[in-house]
Amino acid sequence: MDDFATTRLSSRGQVVIPETIRRSLGLESGTEFVVFGEDGTVVLKVIEAPSMREFDEIVARARKGARRAGLRRSDIAEAIRDVRSA
Repeated sequence: MDDFATTRLSSRGQVVIPETIRRSLGLESGTEFVVFGEDGTVVLKVIEAPSMREFDEIVARARKGARRAGLRRSDIAEAIRDVRSA
């Protein structure tokens, strides 16, 4: 990590990411982050959608796991109905 800068927390809990960091990471207004905090360290991780190839691999692994578990399409539909009615 070559870029670093300082910033401060506002009274409203907001933190400004310095322009040099935003520019080097290609961050734009509306970029979403997941935030981790532990032992005095705060980490912002950009939330990125997987590429279509990665998505296809995720779906293939899920299908394989469902087959191994003996799940059928009707099981999935029933689980969705149960969750929506709760």
